[in-house]
Amino acid sequence: MLDKVRPLEYDACDSRDLLATVEQSEEHRLFALNRVFRKVMDSSPFYQRKFSAFASWSMETLEDFQELPFTTKEELREGYPLGLQSVPNRDIVRIHSSSGTTGKPVIIPYTRNDVDHWAKMFARCFAMAGVTPEDRVQITPGYGLWTAGIGFQAGVERLGAMAVPMGPGNTDKQLEMMVDLETTVLCSTSSYALLLAEEVQKRQLREKIKLRVGIMGSERWGEKMRARIESELGIETYDIYGLTEIYGPGIGIECRYHQGIHYWTDHLYFEIIDPSTGKVLPDGELGELVITTLTKEGAPLIRYRTRDLTRIIPGRCPCGSVFPRIDRILGRSDDMIKIKGVNIYPGQIEDVLRETPGASSEYQVRLSRRDARDHMLVLAEAEPGSDLETVAAKIGQNFKRKIGIVVDVQAVPLGTLPRSEKKSKRVYDERDI
Repeated sequence: MLDKVRPLEYDACDSRDLLATVEQSEEHRLFALNRVFRKVMDSSPFYQRKFSAFASWSMETLEDFQELPFTTKEELREGYPLGLQSVPNRDIVRIHSSSGTTGKPVIIPYTRNDVDHWAKMFARCFAMAGVTPEDRVQITPGYGLWTAGIGFQAGVERLGAMAVPMGPGNTDKQLEMMVDLETTVLCSTSSYALLLAEEVQKRQLREKIKLRVGIMGSERWGEKMRARIESELGIETYDIYGLTEIYGPGIGIECRYHQGIHYWTDHLYFEIIDPSTGKVLPDGELGELVITTLTKEGAPLIRYRTRDLTRIIPGRCPCGSVFPRIDRILGRSDDMIKIKGVNIYPGQIEDVLRETPGASSEYQVRLSRRDARDHMLVLAEAEPGSDLETVAAKIGQNFKRKIGIVVDVQAVPLGTLPRSEKKSKRVYDERDI
């Protein structure tokens, strides 16, 4: 039966067809998964070794697919530099790499089709955020081995908008170009967007800028941070998703309803698993996101554990798109704070701040050990005019009520904590020092 199934015939990467996409059936998904499985067994030495026990295996249902073992970042690191490559060298046109800050970097090779698919997915993201060829898009993420800057630029150019490829840092120049070129769309980390927003206010540039859309990615950010950025820059923000191992940013984005991140099922298959048991969870339940690439050639990945914590949102989005949604990322399983027997994720801390009157978006967590006991100090910025002691007491109460532990809290004036042009470091674990 599967031999009679064909891939979808529409131009799945054309942003103009965003809401006219044909919804994929389970039969189509199974066909796509069988196709990528057969491809890696034919061409990937990495997966030929990993799946050697499945050489003559037949996949008849999506449940059968769950029998395949997961792929982990540790395995990708062990394949350094090009152990994941699945095509001849002559077919590779580009490489990208993870930072390697927590171990050996992961190098991902791309074919011409990979680069093209990625640009089309990114253009689709821009279109979903309401960006048009009339816009001027200022790109502040880094260029080079990282996937961010060049990915944003390729998407802008594919859509037909004007790219302003600034790269990171140099805030004075960023603001100068934003004013002089009348930038309408800002692409950045949320941390840098907040820094720019505060500088716009300090320099009284609000009436001189033309921004209307912000596309933020690369780090977790909460609703209070979103509200501050939107209020101070006068924009609507969109959370974009991606990771280096799976193309880069651009594999999913929020729509105008901001009720989850749409992801592109013609290129990717998403599962949510229990991080402890590996069991696949039903839609709606929180767990770890696992991704299989369906069209990637240079380094296809099957059942890759992202460590990102989210859930698949059941039902159709009010925007009408047939593309399903995951929730905004709660955190990473390896970013979890474990203290006093309780597991805490960054998203939970942001929820506490969101529900606390007078608390702003920025915070730091300091973990220490005194007298053989763990202690947690939360430093949180307060909104102007708020009483610091009152805000600190309310945060502590909400922490106890929502998360279940007692922590020390110190509220500080707005702007006290450091700002970043990249990602903000929020957790400092000093227990092993």
